Amino acid sequence: TQSTHPAVIGDASEDLEHVCCCELNDTAAAHVALGETGVTSMAKRLIFPIYQLGNPQLRIFRPTFNMMLVRPGKEQPADTVQFRISMEMTKFDVRNYLEKIYSVPVAAVRTRIQYCTNKKRNHLNQRVKRPDYKVAYVQLSQQQTFQFPDIFPEKEKKHEEGSVEEMQEKFMEDERQRQKPDPRRGGVTEWFGL
Repeated sequence: TQSTHPAVIGDASEDLEHVCCCELNDTAAAHVALGETGVTSMAKRLIFPIYQLGNPQLRIFRPTFNMMLVRPGKEQPADTVQFRISMEMTKFDVRNYLEKIYSVPVAAVRTRIQYCTNKKRNHLNQRVKRPDYKVAYVQLSQQQTFQFPDIFPEKEKKHEEGSVEEMQEKFMEDERQRQKPDPRRGGVTEWFGL
């Protein structure tokens, strides 16, 4: 074959056979075509991957993602767990992560992206936006439930019988019970009748 390099004239197929798998810069290609010695030192050395088929070494491949278990803002069913995950993770990655590493049986995975606002401003009056993040809702299979641990339990306050504090506490408990949405409505508001 005729060489296409401007400084090389003639047939260079025999000289290029022994370095065909290496990357060469322009000057090295010219030296090889002209038959000069010491060309292999000028060629870039190829770096092969460490892992090859049939390699007997035991290898552990750790995931490059991380998942953070978070307390849900709204009340979730007992078999649903909420995670904050990396933006690159897919539903299949979440399922494999939990099943293969932690042996957690997963029935379904739903994901959403939480877009953060940029309404805050810093000391230079520039808009500051917190980074967006992805949320995964994992539904456990085999009738398993998850209760988020209560790390800081509230101390029970004992009030005297008939005191103002006890009446206020009872009123607040009644209000909380009245404002608690009906779980059978599935998140549909009260004013929207079915």
